[in-house]
Amino acid sequence: MTANALEILRSVYGYDSFRGLQAGIVDHVASGRNAFVLMPTGGGKSLCYQIPALVRPGMGLVVSPLLALMADQVAALRQAGVRAAALNSDLPAEERGALWRDIHSGALDLLYAAPETVLRPEVLNQLERAQLSVIAIDEAHCLSQWGHDFRPSYRQLDELVRRFPQTPRMALTATADEPTRAEILAHLDIAQSDAFIAGFDRPNIRYAIKEKDNPRAQLKDFLKRHLNESGIVYCLSKRKTEETAAWLCDQGHEALAYHAGMDKAVREANQARFQHGEAVIMVATIAFGMGIDKPDVRFVAHLDLPGSIEAFYQETGRAGRDGLPSDTLMLYGSDDIALRSRFIEESDAPEPRKRMERQKLDALLGLAETAGCRRQALLSYFGDTCAPCGNCDTCEEPPELFDGTIAAQKVLSCIYRTGERFGQAYVVDVLLGVENERIAQFGHDQVSTYGIGTEHDKSTWRAILRQLIALRFVDVDLAGHGGLSIALAGRDFLREKPTLMLRVPPPPKARRRAAVSDALRAAISDTDRLLFEALRHTRTELARAQNVPPYVIFHDKTLVELATTKPASTTEMATVPGVGKAKLERYGPAFLTVIAEHA
Repeated sequence: MTANALEILRSVYGYDSFRGLQAGIVDHVASGRNAFVLMPTGGGKSLCYQIPALVRPGMGLVVSPLLALMADQVAALRQAGVRAAALNSDLPAEERGALWRDIHSGALDLLYAAPETVLRPEVLNQLERAQLSVIAIDEAHCLSQWGHDFRPSYRQLDELVRRFPQTPRMALTATADEPTRAEILAHLDIAQSDAFIAGFDRPNIRYAIKEKDNPRAQLKDFLKRHLNESGIVYCLSKRKTEETAAWLCDQGHEALAYHAGMDKAVREANQARFQHGEAVIMVATIAFGMGIDKPDVRFVAHLDLPGSIEAFYQETGRAGRDGLPSDTLMLYGSDDIALRSRFIEESDAPEPRKRMERQKLDALLGLAETAGCRRQALLSYFGDTCAPCGNCDTCEEPPELFDGTIAAQKVLSCIYRTGERFGQAYVVDVLLGVENERIAQFGHDQVSTYGIGTEHDKSTWRAILRQLIALRFVDVDLAGHGGLSIALAGRDFLREKPTLMLRVPPPPKARRRAAVSDALRAAISDTDRLLFEALRHTRTELARAQNVPPYVIFHDKTLVELATTKPASTTEMATVPGVGKAKLERYGPAFLTVIAEHA
């Protein structure tokens, strides 16, 4: 590791040492070699390309997918004293001209741009006149046509390989399975020996997945542990997004909606309020998130099933970027499974793509239905491993299993005997021997499966059905009226009759996990909390005066360190992680005054 890189780490970013693979990556790229970097969100990917760009002669080019993400990164870099800018189509001609003059005169350290902007012929021609130190392609999984977030413009970035063959290039992502990684390496001509795989584990995030019971009540209970904290709630539809945001406001939360169908100005204003606020809940579709670099998101909740494990990992990964304890909750039901299946089957995608999407959905359902450690199941999908984590719902309260072989046979037989066209409620009523006009009308009070399921109540049979749908034993005709039919795997099960272990559904009033209060209590004592809140108030005022998000001044983690160590001078404050030279000069006096007042 060059002394120059360590000095930049200390003076610009305020850290004394690199973490994990950072040092090796920085040294590798600073020496002029390419790199593929797979590192979990919050693991410090940005430093891996920013520092080589500052060490090497010339300007670093960063390809980033969203304007909001670029603006966030540029604001944070400028606070640290780095000469950074973003090039986008919204720039007035005069500002664009001034930016190019800065680039060609060597007055810029880092330039951020979207792939669509970079690939314009006039931009490529201008870049060829500049000296590029590094080309970094962020969110590189968008390049893979088999990935969960494919973007055609990313596919064309091999033009940068052709135009700048001597400039070290980096592809960085937090989300890529083995096929996606191989495709990125091949397309950008990066050797396997230049790959740095840091793993996928986010140990500060708690994972919980529950079957839908009363989703609003479940969300309300979840949010009791996160009062006065920022978080994201994901919904599948635009309408549900707006209705949930309105309901949360009625419950006393500051909640905003975000989806692609909103007026652009309103959407951007809501995003700005979320980024600048300290306790704002964003209720959003998947259109929201990739461009958010907010480190103090303390929770992420899914009110509907995501599309894949990659999507789940990426969306939950927006919590706890600062490394402090954070919480996630995913709710799902059989309707979610059927809807996701319908999306796949009704898409215009070719059959190989549909087959891959089915496999991805099956993997997600396996994660939802596992009785083992959630983190082990999640990491296993990406080829990673861990010991049972103790920080997920199944580790904390292992689900009880029962031999569901006979129950599954009864359900499947009942679906068959009733003609494979009725919904869940009807099939359960037949199993329970319910007397009603509809069952009598169809003559299903005379079939052999009528009344053979009285050993379980209605909610238990529904839970068993959800598990059979997740196991692909049962198909749901969502395009029709939700009719159930026996899938191929279900027919195989009926023929072979293997033992089938299922999860015992929790009772309606199951014991709930003790509230953990807000996550910061795990990182700071009650005696230091008043000082922390005063420092946070000062940070908010300073951020408001500059119209920047509070976290670009200091992360919560840095405020926790200030509150616990209580530096009494700029010399002592300079030793606190996250306090670089520029920030110390700019903000040191204000924060030291607050600390002195609370001494």
